[in-house]
Amino acid sequence: MPDILLPAKYQPHVIIAATGERSILELDKAQIIDLYKTHGALLFSGFGVDVPQFGAFAKRFCSTSVVNESPGRQPVDAAANIFTVDGGDKAFALHPELSREPWKPDVAFFGCQSAPKSGGRTTICDGVALVRALPETMRRELENRRLLYIKPVWPSLLEYWLGTAEPTDAQLAAPPPGCPYYFRRYPDTGILRVFTRPALHRPMFIDEPAFGNFLLFARFNHGRPDHPVLDDGQEVPEAWLQLIKVAGDRLSAEIEWNAGDLLMLDNTRFMHGRTAISDVAERVILTYFGYLDFAIPSAEEPANAIWRREDFEPPLRPDHPRSNHGKGPSGA
Repeated sequence: MPDILLPAKYQPHVIIAATGERSILELDKAQIIDLYKTHGALLFSGFGVDVPQFGAFAKRFCSTSVVNESPGRQPVDAAANIFTVDGGDKAFALHPELSREPWKPDVAFFGCQSAPKSGGRTTICDGVALVRALPETMRRELENRRLLYIKPVWPSLLEYWLGTAEPTDAQLAAPPPGCPYYFRRYPDTGILRVFTRPALHRPMFIDEPAFGNFLLFARFNHGRPDHPVLDDGQEVPEAWLQLIKVAGDRLSAEIEWNAGDLLMLDNTRFMHGRTAISDVAERVILTYFGYLDFAIPSAEEPANAIWRREDFEPPLRPDHPRSNHGKGPSGA
């Protein structure tokens, strides 16, 4: 049996340390699921996890996975959907993985193959604890608001979701049931895709409000105050973002990586980020983003969503190096 250290002050995650196991794959799946549901963040240490073990461990819990199409990620085992993290050296603000899209994964796995000597620590923050730490007035401002994610389209995206690269107004107004967006045509910008999520949501396995969206990353990494916006189309006030950032920074814990470590995060509850990286060549972190075989899907996503039926690679921009032009779930 491994040693299990439950969360404590300044340590929001469970630490599961090897005590003689030959492989992380020997661990009891039911016990891991119980710890995951209760605590949401598990750090496995001392198991010497390599690439095949990393992929096999993730697939023990996930029925399907999704490709994160962000630039800068390098394939490690593309067939198993294992990629590196972004290859830059900048610090990252807190965010759940792929919260900028309607197919936000249930779970995020990170595995350390090479640990940096300094910097490059992964930061994690419990979104439930963040809401608890906000001033009451701030919680009240957020609890009944929604966020709008408004983005452009391109022909292959329209063909994927609607079955045609040149949809009529009627087709835009009535997308197929599996489509996670609604569409609007404007005289000055053309067609835009939109989806919406609560500013505070309920995670999959805890009945409390959590903060977990793209706001902090958009504002503090991309410098964009206009994505997402509030449900009335207005930008989220800067004062709100600063209050949330202060609370998140105060509650964040740093994972100081050792080679062979694996981190399993409830992506519906926890956010993650990173500190600035001193030497990007030293730091090799694997990623896998998946949908749990014991999931409780959110009512916000389409019923029987395509990403829960099969491994999912979203339609990519034509200039993306991995661009695909496949037919989508519209049946076309």
